[in-house]
Amino acid sequence: MIDLVLFAILPYVALAIAIVGLLWRYRTNQFSYSSVSSQFLENRQLFWGSVPWHYGIILILLGHLTGILFPASVMAFNGVPLRLYILEGTGLALGLLVLVGLVLLLLRRGTNPRVRAVTSSMDLVLLLLLLLSIVTGVGTAIFYRWGSGWYVQTATPYLRSLVTFSLKVDYLASLPLLVKVHALNAFVILAVFPFTRLVHMLSVPLAYLWRPYQVVIWRRPRVQQ
Repeated sequence: MIDLVLFAILPYVALAIAIVGLLWRYRTNQFSYSSVSSQFLENRQLFWGSVPWHYGIILILLGHLTGILFPASVMAFNGVPLRLYILEGTGLALGLLVLVGLVLLLLRRGTNPRVRAVTSSMDLVLLLLLLLSIVTGVGTAIFYRWGSGWYVQTATPYLRSLVTFSLKVDYLASLPLLVKVHALNAFVILAVFPFTRLVHMLSVPLAYLWRPYQVVIWRRPRVQQ
């Protein structure tokens, strides 16, 4: 029964909260769709935390997405042991890179008085949820190796069953506790997504690609002789 609640009901509840929350936030305060950057308060530590975090997490998410969309290709790629070792090593390295970046961002929030003054409780909740996600992900890579192989045979069918409403809870329920915590934490992050600064992911300025060029004219005051 608990597996049904956690892996069959919770994902849809989290998705519903995310959709309703995004619509509510857009209708009530669409100008808050930004990262609320604190770069002007402190930049050096932000750079060393933000750069590894963003580059690492993007590649990790792309890796997860590839396993969902192209499971057969991933299995074929892993058919050669050397390629499997390279893929697993790269994934673990990216996970550690993201972990370092996130820890630096947490330290920045906690040790810099100016940044701490503008840090909300939801900022801390989000950072802790992300930290739990990365720690469980790195832990899975260390203690349950060859994740790129068993991921496409367990998590991929489960996630696809959520989309097609033909639930296959057993695929996820049979996995180790660490993996299940990682998955459940992802659903929680999805639910709180609309209420955090993560919404800046949806405000990518794609319109800049086709908008007309701006003409900037400098006007200097005349110097009287």
